[in-house]
Amino acid sequence: MRIHTFVVGYVLAVALFLFAQRRAEPAQSQGFTSVVDLTTATQPNAKDSGTRMDAPAQLGSGMWTLDQIPAERLVAPLVVLDVSANTFGNADYQVSVEDIANWEHAHGHIPQGAIVMARTGWKPTKTKSAFPGYSEDAAKFLIDARNALSLGIDTMGIDPGQSKDSAVRHYALAHSVYPLENVANLDRVPATGSLGVVAPTKVAGGLSGPVRILALVK
Repeated sequence: MRIHTFVVGYVLAVALFLFAQRRAEPAQSQGFTSVVDLTTATQPNAKDSGTRMDAPAQLGSGMWTLDQIPAERLVAPLVVLDVSANTFGNADYQVSVEDIANWEHAHGHIPQGAIVMARTGWKPTKTKSAFPGYSEDAAKFLIDARNALSLGIDTMGIDPGQSKDSAVRHYALAHSVYPLENVANLDRVPATGSLGVVAPTKVAGGLSGPVRILALVK
């Protein structure tokens, strides 16, 4: 009886150990080769610095605040539209429908329900109000035809810096699509095949704030 009890206990111990080891395996063992942090650190006492996220509730009550955005909309396929070759010396550049068509010609249709990032490669200049962004037509196509969950960019906003009416941002928020700005390290993420993880600070009623973004790269 004692031997039987010992054997059963030993088997259970080994099983629990193996289960714990499996749970502790890094993301690489789940089909991902690396994890890339897409977050720009927020600087102390600097307004709107770092990687940030806006909530649809900025447009009015009844829409999602940061803490109300469903978790399933924060983890999704990640797409990187690289337009950096077009933005050199052109602070007025706008990501176009043609850019999207070229991307899809090379990689296939943008998956439905993706987190879409525009990599402009733009470096801040003395004229901080000038920087590339999405065109209205491109934003509408991504939201309406590709059901994008988020529009992100490596500049200070998804609207071009010279825009006066924030039409892209308003259209996104009105369709419960959250903008991500000041995204980093997009040059380290492939155009397609990665998984995006967006982790906003869960503050009740939050309208905008810092966010941590990770790319799980296959």
